[in-house]
Amino acid sequence: MTIKLYCFGESGNAYKAALALELSGLDWEPVFVDFFNGETRTERYRTEVNEMGEVPVMVDGDFRLSQSGAIQQYIADKTGKFGGEGRERYEVLRWVLWDNHKLSSVAGMTRFLMNFLPAEKRPEPVIAFNQGRLKAAYTVLNNHLRGRDWIVGDGPTNADFSCCGYLFYPEPFGFDRAEWPEIDRWLSNIQSLPGWKHPYDLMPGNPSDRA
Repeated sequence: MTIKLYCFGESGNAYKAALALELSGLDWEPVFVDFFNGETRTERYRTEVNEMGEVPVMVDGDFRLSQSGAIQQYIADKTGKFGGEGRERYEVLRWVLWDNHKLSSVAGMTRFLMNFLPAEKRPEPVIAFNQGRLKAAYTVLNNHLRGRDWIVGDGPTNADFSCCGYLFYPEPFGFDRAEWPEIDRWLSNIQSLPGWKHPYDLMPGNPSDRA
């Protein structure tokens, strides 16, 4: 049975789940969510898809699951891939949780404020504060990757797919790969994985659709 993933191309959190699905080899298909026209705020979406009003949402038969980290773990349990072995499983989880709190949550908000709000509504002090927090997170990740090809262990895991969630997007939010050589090298490793796709190629939805 084909797994369905409710998602849209601009969502880095959805990309984390979509990339894990794509690279796992599972049969899956995206279901476009029209976020920018308010679909996630409708009663139908919150009743039938996800009461939290968020993406991604995975549906596998009669099982429905939201939150990218939970979906990634489900994929790992279903396929035996990307979850880590032995004690490394806790390291994978540690980095997924770190990303959700320190990196992706701030990157996603900052990217939204800088690119998807009208210029006159952009809160510049908030953006500057967030970019300071992001610089601290990039420093942690860049230092950790020194001498490593992957965040945990000898191959790609959900830690990598989680932490890269927003870092392939072209819209500016305070991240320049050239300024972070270890992160740049690591992102190139991810791009070299067989089956890797850019978020705008992997999921439906692109800012150009609304241009």
